[in-house]
Amino acid sequence: MVMTALGWGLNWPATKFLVRTCPPLSARAISGLAAACVLFGLALLRGERLTVPARLWGRLSLASVLNVSAWMGLTSASLLWLAAGQAATLAYTMPVWAALLAWPILSDRPGLRQIVAILLGIGGIAIQVGVTGLYLDETRLPGVALALSGAVLFALGTVVSKRMPIPLPRLALTAWQVLLGSIPLLGAGLWFEHPRFHTLPLIAWLSLAYTALVSMGLCYVLWFAAVRRLRASQAAIGTLLTPIIGVTASSLTLGDPLTLGQAASLALVAAGIVLAVKD
Repeated sequence: MVMTALGWGLNWPATKFLVRTCPPLSARAISGLAAACVLFGLALLRGERLTVPARLWGRLSLASVLNVSAWMGLTSASLLWLAAGQAATLAYTMPVWAALLAWPILSDRPGLRQIVAILLGIGGIAIQVGVTGLYLDETRLPGVALALSGAVLFALGTVVSKRMPIPLPRLALTAWQVLLGSIPLLGAGLWFEHPRFHTLPLIAWLSLAYTALVSMGLCYVLWFAAVRRLRASQAAIGTLLTPIIGVTASSLTLGDPLTLGQAASLALVAAGIVLAVKD
C-alpha cells in the first residue's frame, strides 16, 4: 500500500507537466495501453492464464470502468482547472466514500478505530487544503467536480472489488482492467481532444513513460494486491498518504514552497494509516 501511494503520489506532478502539452484523456489512454502491453507480456512470462471466462466479463468491465476509466480520466481532467496538489487533495477524499459505501454493500461497519483513523487522515488533508490555498471559486468548480466524482467512483470500485472478486491471476487481472479501462479514455480523447503526439517535447514523453510503467503498471498491480489482503476501508485509508506525497513532490518540482503545515499534515495522515491497518 505504501509503494502504491508513493508511485501514485509522484504521478501528480508528472501528470501536471504532461497536461501542459498533451490533452489529459489522450495522455492517460496512451499510457494505459502501453502499460497493458507490458503487463500482458509479464503475465505471459510468468505463465499466467490470460483467458477470461464468459461469466466474468461483466464483472471485469464494471471494475475496469470504475477503477481505471473514471479514476484516471476524471482526476486527470481536473488538472486543467486545479493545481496538482489541489487535485490530489480532493481526489483522495476517496477513503471517506469507501468507508461509507462499504457499510451498506459489504456490511463493513466502521469501528471506533477506523473512524478515528479517517478523522486523522482527513484532518491532515484539511491542513493540506489550507497549505495549498484551495479556494472553491467558480473558476475551479469544474475541476473540483471532476476530482470528487473520480474519488467517489474509485471508492465504489474498491468496494465492488471486495464484494465481487474476480478470480484471475494477479498480473492478468491488472492487464485486463488497465486495457479495458483505457479504451473509453482513448475514444473520448480522439473525439474531444484531437491530440498531436508528434509535437510533444521530451518532458512529456518522460511523463508518459512514468505514467505507463509505474502509475498504471506497477502501482495497479500493488493496489489490487493490497485490496485482496486488506479490508476495503483499510486499503482506502492507506491511500491518504498519496496526496501528501503528491503535494510534496509538486512543491519540489513545480517550485511551491514546503511549509511546516505540510509536515503537520503528513504526521496526521501517517498516524491515521498506522491506526487503520494495525492488527
